[in-house]
Amino acid sequence: MFVKLTSVDRTPTVINASQVTFISQVTDGTRIRFGEGRSVTVVEPLEEVMNRLDHTQSFPGDLVAG
Repeated sequence: MFVKLTSVDRTPTVINASQVTFISQVTDGTRIRFGEGRSVTVVEPLEEVMNRLDHTQSFPGDLVAG
């Protein structure tokens, strides 16, 4: 399932929740990491990102948030 968020440059960003490998809070918002060294920083706070991704029921069991 895909989740729509807002990147730090205010452009819509669509995330494939099944590809998320790591989520961390940063000064600008929340950084979402994917495989192969890719990442995006979104303006939504960590808790909101976690909540949106959780509604997809696609959270990998080993996802780390911090």
